[in-house]
Amino acid sequence: MGCSIFTHLPQIHTTFVKQTRVRPRFVITFPTCFNGSNHLVRRVVCSAVDEEQIQNTEVLFSDDETLLISSLIGIQGRGRSASPEQLKAVERAVEALEATTGVPDPTSSSLIEGRWQLIFTTRPGSASPIQRTFVGVDLFSVFQEIYLRTNDPRVSNIVKFSDAIGELKVEAAATVDDGKRILFRFDKAAFSLKFLPFKVPYPVPFRLLGDEAKGWLDTTYLSKSGNVRISRGNKGTTFVLQKQTEPRQKLLAAISSGSSVMQAIDEFISVNQNVTNGEQPLIEGEWQMIWSSQMETDSWIENAANGLMGSQIVKENGKLKFLVDILFGFKFSMNGTFEKSGTNVYDVLMDDGAIVVGPYGLPVELVTKFKMEVLYSDDKIRITRGYNKILFVHLRVGR
Repeated sequence: MGCSIFTHLPQIHTTFVKQTRVRPRFVITFPTCFNGSNHLVRRVVCSAVDEEQIQNTEVLFSDDETLLISSLIGIQGRGRSASPEQLKAVERAVEALEATTGVPDPTSSSLIEGRWQLIFTTRPGSASPIQRTFVGVDLFSVFQEIYLRTNDPRVSNIVKFSDAIGELKVEAAATVDDGKRILFRFDKAAFSLKFLPFKVPYPVPFRLLGDEAKGWLDTTYLSKSGNVRISRGNKGTTFVLQKQTEPRQKLLAAISSGSSVMQAIDEFISVNQNVTNGEQPLIEGEWQMIWSSQMETDSWIENAANGLMGSQIVKENGKLKFLVDILFGFKFSMNGTFEKSGTNVYDVLMDDGAIVVGPYGLPVELVTKFKMEVLYSDDKIRITRGYNKILFVHLRVGR
């Protein structure tokens, strides 16, 4: 059995939590609990392109490429936590691109060379435990470098822990088999850590692995712009990789890194003026809050009532619900209404709160009123100015 191109990565088990006094970053999953200090704790994950990939130049994508990118917006863990509906949407978009005319012989093109960021991957049962656990960790970035036009052709997998910590690079000697296929054999790996003046070898006995250190990678689609690549590995895994990103991905990358988010929002709205200058409806569906411009307060119930955590469910006929998972099946639910009062502005009244567990509910006397201005909205992402003029970014879930 050969190995997947992303197989030989270290098996690291990680759990990340963030206190509520810290400004939230890219919050997708939302199991919540209380620690010993009665502070709300939430798991924080992200799924976006690395900050260093943010470009100021305009990147053009074909309609089919845009469809694929749209299907990936909001998927966690590079596909690890995708719903069956999301996986089907990605599969359809991948197959549509593979059926189109990209670069005819990718391995012969200079466009395949360089550093690619892994955006999405499938995980069949044959994938290694390392691949299944590590590639799905969103707080690390995973790259692949391909350099075939050298005296020492290489394919390398890179795990970037952070700018402050460093990265792990796993390298393979590569040969071109045909216009689509690269053969590779892993032969070395090392940690490059910022706080050490030397590289630390990663102790994998590649020479003793035999055929397990070998594999192949087919590039089934390479965009003529050189920005999007789809590859399939010898273990049946599909990989989606990008060099440059579209505006929504750039915004999500800024949120994920926590760097210059307000600037990223301003730039995003600016490049989408043709959309934001028109009417911005409140689109029905469930919207998960991933970022707000204000830190949460010590009162979780106040945060929940003002939409500073959890999700919003927009219903027909002007109905709105805030929903927050608390602990052990308990939820906070608050129902209300919204009514259009101006261009892209809605008056919101939330006045029906309850602590809910199963079919039972304990009423909570809370009333909150505020204006919500929709700054940008499409079928995946929404930017609003809401309670106390706080900026919010939401992702639509379950689509």
